[in-house]
Amino acid sequence: MRKKLKEKISEALSSVLPITIIVLLLSFTLAPMPIGTLMLFLLGAALLIVGMGFFSLGADIAMMPMGDQMGRKLGASGKVAVIALVCFLIGVTVTIAEPDLQVLARQVPAVPDMVIILTVAAGVGVFLLVSMLRTRFGVPLQYALIGMYIIVFILSIFVPNEFLAVAFDSGGVTTGPITVPFIMALGTGLASIKGKDEDNFGMVAVCSVGPILAVMILGLIYRSSEVAYTPFTIPAVFSSQDVGEQFLRGLPTYLKEVFLGLLPIVLFFLVFQMVSIRLKRRPLIKIGVGILYTFIGLVLFLTGANIGFMPAGHYLGETLAAGTPSWVLIPIGMVVGYFIVAAEPAVHVLNKQVEEVTSGAIPQKAIGLSLSIGVAVSIGISMLRVWLHIPIYFFLVPGYLIALALTFFVPKIFTAIAFDSGGVASGPMTATFLLPFAMGACQALGGDVLMDAFGVVAMVAMTPLITIQILGLFYQRKLKRTRDVTAEEELLLTDDIIDYTEEVETDV
Repeated sequence: MRKKLKEKISEALSSVLPITIIVLLLSFTLAPMPIGTLMLFLLGAALLIVGMGFFSLGADIAMMPMGDQMGRKLGASGKVAVIALVCFLIGVTVTIAEPDLQVLARQVPAVPDMVIILTVAAGVGVFLLVSMLRTRFGVPLQYALIGMYIIVFILSIFVPNEFLAVAFDSGGVTTGPITVPFIMALGTGLASIKGKDEDNFGMVAVCSVGPILAVMILGLIYRSSEVAYTPFTIPAVFSSQDVGEQFLRGLPTYLKEVFLGLLPIVLFFLVFQMVSIRLKRRPLIKIGVGILYTFIGLVLFLTGANIGFMPAGHYLGETLAAGTPSWVLIPIGMVVGYFIVAAEPAVHVLNKQVEEVTSGAIPQKAIGLSLSIGVAVSIGISMLRVWLHIPIYFFLVPGYLIALALTFFVPKIFTAIAFDSGGVASGPMTATFLLPFAMGACQALGGDVLMDAFGVVAMVAMTPLITIQILGLFYQRKLKRTRDVTAEEELLLTDDIIDYTEEVETDV
């Protein structure tokens, strides 16, 4: 276990180090940073590295096995009504305690925090139920997504602009580091019973639509003139003692948030364990240790991100916008976006699951590169919006149209992975660094933060839908033009892996 933990921390170091170096270079050149803010950032980076290492190991030995076991039992059950109720309850309870959702709720003071939280949680619960039914009855993900986004964009015509960016942001923030590993594993477990290979993915994608619709409906109920955001203030830090106090002051908050976030998952698993799973003592102890690792990792990670990275992101955005030509924000934002996605904890979970499910036909590096390119493009567009005050609608509509059109030309599994990756990429690093970065730049340029800066999460959630499907086109072209293709790749890209398996079993 210690050896695996060292490996995970080493992987986390390689993921967090690039963005740390970039911030340091900017602080020494274009955006000189107060020493207190810089110390907060560096200590936050250290907590991120250790936290991500613990989280990754905990997800491997606890979160993924728990979700997989529960998904298998749900998939094998013949009582559709009971399965639907359980999926709805899981979606609601897990989402309510998602830390990123608490941040989103505080940004819209016109609506009581609990109203937003409960509405968004209900949206996730309903669409987790829908995702389960889609897998069970064999509805192609492609057509399900097209139908859902048609409803989203028709409804968006009537929603006040002030709510539009927040609505699309909510689809990303609710699929955070606590929910993503569990929901992905739940989908894998369900697919193992009656699903096809591509059904191992897509559950996060469907669940991301629920919050968007939920917040849009809120936007039709509440008056747009009341919508505002809570201004961010950089803490006054003058000494190493002040730095320590900031982290110690924030630590209890994240201890509570992570505990409440993991509690519903653990309770649901215990119920399943007593009723149907009935694992033996040794696997249960291993899962218990994994839950502890996950808890420690997320507490350290969220503390480092919120206390250390948020002030640095806001200060850099504000200083760069005030002290350099506005267009400089675009290339700098793209470089930051390219490297910061590797620091998202759930990205590592997705990459590993893709490689395992496809038997190495789609390597982690290929997915990671596609995600990095997608996020780089999204931050570049976001900085362009901040600079020129372009409504987000002008990017979301054509972006989703392109993503949905690509579903007709790429292998189905790439569509499922792509739409999952949108929710995975828009995690806590986006909420705690990229969004404050955009807010700081917007304030310095005198823009409307709610209209121009919000929407960063939505853009980060959209662009990987395109870049990963383009990766699918590349793999498809490789299959047609060369013989240097593995058996796994050929079966995967022709969407015949299930039929092929059944034929082999019949022949035997």
